[in-house]
Amino acid sequence: MKKLLAIASMLLFSAALAFPGNVLAQTDPGVRGGPINGQPGATQGGPLPLASVNANAPTGILEFFDNGLGRFQEQEVVSGGVNNGLGPRFNLNSCSGCHAQPAVGGSSPPSNPEFQVIAQGIASGSTNTLPSFITAHGPTLEVRFPFFTNSNGGPNRSAPNGGVENLFTVSDRPDAGSCNLQQPNFQQAQQSNNIIFRIPTPTFGLGLIENIDDSTLLANQQAQAANNFGIAGAFNRNGNDGTIARFGWKAQNKSLLVFAGEAYNVEMGITNEMFSQERPLPQEEQGNGLPSNCLNLSGRGYPEDATNFNVAPNSDQAAQNAQVPSDVVLFAEFMRLLAPPVPSTNTPGGAQSIASGFALFKAIGCSTCHTPAIRATQPSNVTASLGNVTVRAFSDFEIHHMGNGLADNVSQGGAGGDQFRTAPLWGLGQRIFFLHDGRTTNLLSAIADHRSNGSEATQVAENFSSLSNGQQQQVLNFLRSL
Repeated sequence: MKKLLAIASMLLFSAALAFPGNVLAQTDPGVRGGPINGQPGATQGGPLPLASVNANAPTGILEFFDNGLGRFQEQEVVSGGVNNGLGPRFNLNSCSGCHAQPAVGGSSPPSNPEFQVIAQGIASGSTNTLPSFITAHGPTLEVRFPFFTNSNGGPNRSAPNGGVENLFTVSDRPDAGSCNLQQPNFQQAQQSNNIIFRIPTPTFGLGLIENIDDSTLLANQQAQAANNFGIAGAFNRNGNDGTIARFGWKAQNKSLLVFAGEAYNVEMGITNEMFSQERPLPQEEQGNGLPSNCLNLSGRGYPEDATNFNVAPNSDQAAQNAQVPSDVVLFAEFMRLLAPPVPSTNTPGGAQSIASGFALFKAIGCSTCHTPAIRATQPSNVTASLGNVTVRAFSDFEIHHMGNGLADNVSQGGAGGDQFRTAPLWGLGQRIFFLHDGRTTNLLSAIADHRSNGSEATQVAENFSSLSNGQQQQVLNFLRSL
């Protein structure tokens, strides 16, 4: 180990000599400007699909992508409208509200739409209050209580919870009937330190991630097993078939369809063909569930989101066909076909600085978990662009112990309270909030937070802190180029 570190130190010293001008204190360059996702044709409301997804594709799949994009942006209502099913509890009324930076499908935007939910009448101010942790320019948040509460409202440390506690209710909305529900007691949860947060994960390039076969991921794990940085990850496996799950902060979801269906039900309260029952809060589920006057608020029965059997005649057959699947199917199709971000070769800091930063990124051990490239995806029956592709996501898709500094005490599947999936870094250059709870907007802080008691990343974080200011700046420039 000492010999390895000595060699790395020599390499790092040589890199410093190559850039003698980098003597100022290092800084996070901030959100990278330029084209959205590095793609000149992308817009904030119109992210690009994979290369082969176009009007001339044999399957006419572009219509499915466009239809999914439209549904991703639709605002849901409780009843009496086209997009029925919102509530009875929810966090927001559209997918694109939370997944918005730097374009539809991304992560938390600079202006938090949850902060406007009451002001815009999405939730009534007479029955809902704005939690103190929801701020105008903070991240969009999902809330969980790690433990169930006892009779006095304090956490019962012997009763793990971890389920989502929705921010708002539909009570007092004109389309919600007589449903009358209270918000969770967020203030009490904060006072008793029984609250954790999650921010949205970006969805760009997820079809490629979904299409990596297990054997390829296992081979990558074996290739990294002999590292000298104290890193030893594991996979979170699907409880039904035992295969590797890979979506969500703890890699708790197996497929994009499950990922979409769960989010529709948990985040917006909309039942669907994957999750067909209304969802009470975890503590309600332990008791009597939801009251009867808060069930079937849309008046259409369950599931609220279902296959659209009655499609109006349309002269464009491909567009007509794209209207048949349910929302969650089209959500999954949209995410499956989203192109991954394209890194910059010269911004920020110039090409030489980015290249040196990448070399340092590997030398200090970051790439042990954040695998730069996994070769390659399995053949795809959806579209050619999903098959035989090198996935440059900078992740091994394993879960790792991140220590007490990042632990949230929530278990999901095989992932324990301090385990998290290696967050893919592609697109990081244009993200605003970092880590699972969005606690920082500064890459330096995010790196430092990888170091704590019990964290597999402690040695790597210490290696980074041992670099010169100029070398650290090169790493930061590389990360912001992604």
